[in-house]
Amino acid sequence: MIDTTHHSKLLSYLATDTSLHSSAILATLTLLDEGATIPFIARYRKERTFGLDETQLRLIQIKYEFYTTLFTRQKSILKSMTEQGALTAHLKEKIEATRDKQSLEDLYLPYKKGRKTKADIAIEKGYEPLAKQLLSQTLTERPSKEALEGACHIVAQKISDNAAYRQYIRKEMLSYGQLKTKVTRKFKAEKTKFDMYYDFTERLSHAASHRVLAIRRGEKEKIINWKIIVDEARMLSFLERHIIKNKNFSLLQVLQYTIKEAYTKSLSPSIQKECFTLKVDEAEVASISVFAKNFEKLLLAPPVGAKVIMGIDPGFRTGCKIAIVDKTGVYKDTATIFPVPPVQKMAEAERIVLAFLSKYKVDLIAIGNGTGSKETMVFIKALIKKESLTVIPVIVNEAGASVYSASELAIEEYPQLDVTVRGAISIAHRLQDPLAEFVKIDPKAIGVGQYQHDVNQGALKKSLSFSTETVVNKIGVDLNTASASLLTYISGIGPTLAQNILRYRHQNGSFKTRKALLKVPKLGAKAFEQCAGFLRIKEGGDPLDNTAIHPESYNLATKISSNTRELSHYVTDTVGLPTLQHIADELLKPSVDPRAEFSYANFDDEVDDIADLKEGMSLEGVVTNVTNFGAFVDIGVHQDGLIHISKLSNTFVKDPHDIVSVGDTVKVTVMTVDAQMKRISLAMNLDDS
Repeated sequence: MIDTTHHSKLLSYLATDTSLHSSAILATLTLLDEGATIPFIARYRKERTFGLDETQLRLIQIKYEFYTTLFTRQKSILKSMTEQGALTAHLKEKIEATRDKQSLEDLYLPYKKGRKTKADIAIEKGYEPLAKQLLSQTLTERPSKEALEGACHIVAQKISDNAAYRQYIRKEMLSYGQLKTKVTRKFKAEKTKFDMYYDFTERLSHAASHRVLAIRRGEKEKIINWKIIVDEARMLSFLERHIIKNKNFSLLQVLQYTIKEAYTKSLSPSIQKECFTLKVDEAEVASISVFAKNFEKLLLAPPVGAKVIMGIDPGFRTGCKIAIVDKTGVYKDTATIFPVPPVQKMAEAERIVLAFLSKYKVDLIAIGNGTGSKETMVFIKALIKKESLTVIPVIVNEAGASVYSASELAIEEYPQLDVTVRGAISIAHRLQDPLAEFVKIDPKAIGVGQYQHDVNQGALKKSLSFSTETVVNKIGVDLNTASASLLTYISGIGPTLAQNILRYRHQNGSFKTRKALLKVPKLGAKAFEQCAGFLRIKEGGDPLDNTAIHPESYNLATKISSNTRELSHYVTDTVGLPTLQHIADELLKPSVDPRAEFSYANFDDEVDDIADLKEGMSLEGVVTNVTNFGAFVDIGVHQDGLIHISKLSNTFVKDPHDIVSVGDTVKVTVMTVDAQMKRISLAMNLDDS
């Protein structure tokens, strides 16, 4: 629901943060409140939002959620301070004007109830008046040792809890602090993946997201420790300037000592943690963004399409599992072959493969890139050459296939099949239609992010769901062949309606029209409005059902079909040129798949293992992951190599995503190889790019 209590303030904040017009923001929030989805709004309500795209709409949604959470926290703090009798008009004004969570918590810190401190005990003993005199430098007589210590504890806590002091020191640390790491004693003589951080210093403000996350993981694994170094003398000078008003005060040295204790024992350690947490939060946002970009590219990977595929899940001791899927993705047959050691049955393997190729008229062979993939590819290529076959063999990234094959969904889809056969089917499906297969798998199992298991999992899941929803709706799905997993991401559907659609399809046969969706249990007018334009019926009664034109615009589409150039004639109060142009485009080129043409990489047959690599080698590979610091490339040795950001181009590269994407076929040169640490350094062959 739209927050009406802070309506004008909220719109003002959102307009400032997004640089978008408040009218477009209000229209977006209203549509979201009415149950519209972002894909639906972006495509079919362009006039209402002044043409905002999915990214802009998502930004409004995220910022709205942030500020509603902030306003809720403000309300809670105001209530707590009122109950304590501590809320003044000035404090109330400052709290309500605060726009970030950290500043809000700074203001609340002195009134936050936590575990009992030495200062709390001193207050209970009645030393607070003495502390006030010490802080105001009006104390004329030296009190007892116990009383003075108690007063010092109270003063130290007041200094540590002061919002203005905290904000200044935090700003200094974030701007000028040095992030320093050291190896722990246990790992001092041991080489690890964190060895570059054994004695590392970098300005905190310059710390890249992947380094911050690496340092956090290294600390968790107790390999390294970190601290943020800032000019202590400068910080103490700042505190003394604001606290010491009387330099002739008789207890000046006591007060100076208390200020230093407050800084070294409380302020500095706690603000170091806050600053590092802030950098981690920023790094997590960046990491999630990288994962989302990569995952979106993976979902948009070119499909082979309606081809018969032989999927092979390679293996040594247990053999290679074969699965055949037909042009529509339906599983047909399976077998196990042993073309590689230690149980090598070459003649039998050739006989089985040739029989399958002939019986099912196989177009392509998809070989998983796991253990034994190169050996299996050598066998298949030799057989193709020997028999003069036209079938095309392709190495397919099998990351996450084992997770899918053991999942409840896979068991439900193929209850009678062994887990390894399900894996081979998944490999075949990935070549045929990557999108349809990847939506069945937890994105984290695919591994196209940086430090994905270390970031906020809730935020990661939301981001990846948004990426999946965006891609699925951008491409659209065939209503009569789509799986429940795919239908779940269609605007307005979700898991329950997806299952209901499948059940209806099973009981009544293929959908002949989009309108028939209204017969699906629990799929009402609102859900139909949201989903209909993203679902396709290829052989139905109405050709418009196989386009991205929404049923609400069919009459208009019919009118303009004879004249798609003079669109301005059809503009009304509710339908503008953006919608009309969309209809015209669909009439001219209905349901154009935004995915690129299918292509594949040719791995070097002479390179099977990291030991085969030599500096200077030129190889072809596939980009498997893109991070903020470079791109990882599969070159066929079961260990991805890294093209550092500095080796991606002859010119400065700000973001590796500007140069390469997951799934790209690239040519690279081997720079260095560390077989012990399994590190391969690559450079882009710039002459071939």
